[in-house]
Amino acid sequence: MSTQKFLIIGQGDIGLPVTNKLAQNNKSVTGLARGERHRYDLSDKAMFMQADASTLTAEQLQGFTHIAIIVTPDEYSASGYHNSYLAINQHLAQLSETLTELERIVFISSTGVYGQDNGEWIDEHTVPLTPKREASKVILQAEQILQQGFGDKAIIIRPSGIYGRARLMRLRKAKESQKEPVAAEHWSNRIMDRDLVTIITNVLTCDAPRPIYLATDYRPVTTFELTTWLSKQVDEIPPAIDQTKTAVTGKRLHSNIPLAWLDYPDWQVGYRDILRHQA
Repeated sequence: MSTQKFLIIGQGDIGLPVTNKLAQNNKSVTGLARGERHRYDLSDKAMFMQADASTLTAEQLQGFTHIAIIVTPDEYSASGYHNSYLAINQHLAQLSETLTELERIVFISSTGVYGQDNGEWIDEHTVPLTPKREASKVILQAEQILQQGFGDKAIIIRPSGIYGRARLMRLRKAKESQKEPVAAEHWSNRIMDRDLVTIITNVLTCDAPRPIYLATDYRPVTTFELTTWLSKQVDEIPPAIDQTKTAVTGKRLHSNIPLAWLDYPDWQVGYRDILRHQA
């Protein structure tokens, strides 16, 4: 068996801790980013490559057995995703035949690729309806290009809404004394950022990964229930129901992540941790 060598493309809020976790586990890992190494809090055990992933050469990629693509667009628009997710995946797919040592390539996508919006249950076998957002269409296209280029070496991870100790949008809304009314039945799903790092690391290193992972916790929740619960935790008035929004919307994701991989298996466990760290 060849020595495993990992390349983590993207050293942002998720990519950097994935690189560091692999390094701490004594894996041979290289973090790739466009900036210089000193800009990233990278483990001394990790190697670094300063490059634009959309212009990598086959020579630069030789020897890597496992690649993860964990990038963030420069702007959250269709063109922003086109110039990041799609451009990188198209470029790598064109090099697929030359990457003879590659065993696995993991792409961090999004559950936004599912256009379903009537509160449906969705699992790993559900075919995505065409998403309404142009950016989500681009992400789905990026998935497909990687799968076409790499076949069963390509593994797709679709995270739901990422939250964490420094991702506090919902908590900020709960702390507002004047709240906008909230739809009664808009379903939402989430994953704690620390759990997502664990999921990606495990998918990269496990023996027999699934082709698609829904990186989400075990308990979908309506935004009304979530905001009401959070408001009570911070001693604020809960939101009123928006009587103009009577339809069931959103989607409910059925996680296929092993429970043992999750420290925060549902949103209450996650938000209790976040609230403890706000004190």
